[in-house]
Amino acid sequence: MPIIVPKDIPATKILQDENIFVMNEKRALKQDIRPLEIAILNLMPTKIVTETQFMRLLSNSPLQINITLLSTESYVGKNTPIEHLQKFYKPFSAVKNKKFDGMIITGAPVEDIEFTDVKYWDELKEIFEYAKTNVTSTIFICWGAQAGLYYYYGIEKHKLDKKLFGIYKHKKLVKYDRLLKGTDDRFYMPHSRHTTVYEQDIKNCKDLVLLASSKEAGAGIIRSKDNKFIFITGHAEYDRDTLEKEYKRDLERGLPIDPPENYYVNGKSGEIKMCWASTANLIYMNWLNHYVYQLTPYEIDEINKK
Repeated sequence: MPIIVPKDIPATKILQDENIFVMNEKRALKQDIRPLEIAILNLMPTKIVTETQFMRLLSNSPLQINITLLSTESYVGKNTPIEHLQKFYKPFSAVKNKKFDGMIITGAPVEDIEFTDVKYWDELKEIFEYAKTNVTSTIFICWGAQAGLYYYYGIEKHKLDKKLFGIYKHKKLVKYDRLLKGTDDRFYMPHSRHTTVYEQDIKNCKDLVLLASSKEAGAGIIRSKDNKFIFITGHAEYDRDTLEKEYKRDLERGLPIDPPENYYVNGKSGEIKMCWASTANLIYMNWLNHYVYQLTPYEIDEINKK
């Protein structure tokens, strides 16, 4: 089944060039089926790249999915053309009376700022509270995961000595958890962050389950026991060249940065070892199937009425 995207959004041509079935909204309306309603709160500065990455992953499901792109009103970034935001994104205030089968909250480059000092923190708290009762299941990514863990469970983030940057091996800790169904016992995932959460804090929380961990990167994937929230501290959605672009950007800015670990075949540059794409596809397919489709009611307004 296809992913439903707005007409003319840049992701359409990219996905079609990759032989991914994309359907426009007009054609979707003619089909007698209720698509899953998935919201993506995109906090990343490179919004066009990020929205395409998540649309690519969501398109691999046999389910029909309708995407709503959200951006913050209290802060508008400068890296995405305002025309793109106005045409393809909605503010949270425009959808807060709706319900969604699933939501994805991305990372953001604000790790060095205290949560309460982030310009859109109050707005984000409102969205976090909304997700508790109006969304069947929500995935939080990188800084978004740290923010969600802090808001819901009081788990603090901690500054790393240097940027965690590269591809890291993770061990699956819960053998038969549905989110990791089909993944190997050890799998790889990109990370790019300056802060972390402590594994012991996750283990000490009676409402959370640590699903995957890395010797170098720490807690990798966490799930709430009620299946409402999934926290991924890395970036399974990243493209092949995303870390390379970040590396070159930091070098140009004169920032202290080492080549991404376990990324290049020769260690420093050149050919990239793409070793996380299959895991990313499995995680998002499993999320859509087991944590969204199998749990969400057919009548979307019935979410949280049980």
